Amino acid sequence: MFGLETTDLIQLAISIGLVLAARTIGRWLVRLLMTRVNLRLTARTTSSLDDDLANAAVIPLYWLLVVFVAEVAYSRLEFLPESWDIAASRVFFILYVVAGMTIILRLAGNFFDWYQGELETTREVEATEQLLPFFRRILRAIVIAIAAIMILDQFGVDVQGLVATLGITSLAIALAAQAALEDTISGFLIILDQPYRIGDRIEIQDLETVGDVQDIGLRSSRVLTLDNRMVIVPNSVIGKSLVVNQSYPDTLYRAETTVGVAYGTEIEKARQTIIEAVQASEHVIQGRPIEALFIEFGDSSLNFAVRYWVNVPIDVKYIQDAVNTAIYDALNRAEIEIPFPQRDVHHKVDAHAAQQIAAALRDGA
Repeated sequence: MFGLETTDLIQLAISIGLVLAARTIGRWLVRLLMTRVNLRLTARTTSSLDDDLANAAVIPLYWLLVVFVAEVAYSRLEFLPESWDIAASRVFFILYVVAGMTIILRLAGNFFDWYQGELETTREVEATEQLLPFFRRILRAIVIAIAAIMILDQFGVDVQGLVATLGITSLAIALAAQAALEDTISGFLIILDQPYRIGDRIEIQDLETVGDVQDIGLRSSRVLTLDNRMVIVPNSVIGKSLVVNQSYPDTLYRAETTVGVAYGTEIEKARQTIIEAVQASEHVIQGRPIEALFIEFGDSSLNFAVRYWVNVPIDVKYIQDAVNTAIYDALNRAEIEIPFPQRDVHHKVDAHAAQQIAAALRDGA
């Protein structure tokens, strides 16, 4: 049959049987093996990561087993022409590379899915939405590029020149997009380090900008200022600036103002009047300490540092306005003077000059 002898037909039937057996029971064998491995790993860890990785590896390992059995079955057929060997070896090599690439990508995909779930349980959604999809694309591109280079090398293509060309091209792109890359790297650091999060109120001191973070992107962050303007700030600028997070570790903020009273005022009376005025303000957090500290003998006044706690989501300037108004009214009601800046000027003259000044004044009168 087909010009083959009986022994050759028997060998062909055995090879086909091996491949069919691998196709039939291979998945069961691989799943049984991965189940045993997974049981050992589960006994050592409490994470579900090992289950996810084991499930991801079942199908690629099954096809890898089928390819291996097919190669063994092919090698048994000694009656096939030797001219087929090179083509067959290349085909099997490609199948091995594709199977290996699939295993890596599936394992990485399941790992990212597991890590995304872990981040969501801790509400770290910014990194989930920004970094993980990007890392997936980068890893996929690297794995596919390596697989393509290995396959081309198997077919005798000079990959060294291709790799050098890709390196030069990547360098040229990096130089051309230096600003964009700087913003992107800064975005990575911001998302990973998390100096601020979406919803936090921040102050970028170099830009004199205060507002609520609306979005953290890979290239820029969007900040809604208190006057309802959206400021789009490149991440590289934020990375180089001093950022004050007014919402971390919580939204409580201690505000401070300075009040001066006239010399001769009773210190404790002024202190108590100021504290009671601040306590009466509706925006000041009750239960937190309110302090009126006598800190300085000023040129014209006795100066108090008034400290109190407020909640950052409310504009601090409005609170300061309300508190300062309450302090001013309370001091007026208590008849405690808030002095103007004043100077005493002493002019010294001799007796002759005094007589001349007196004569001038008499003449003027």
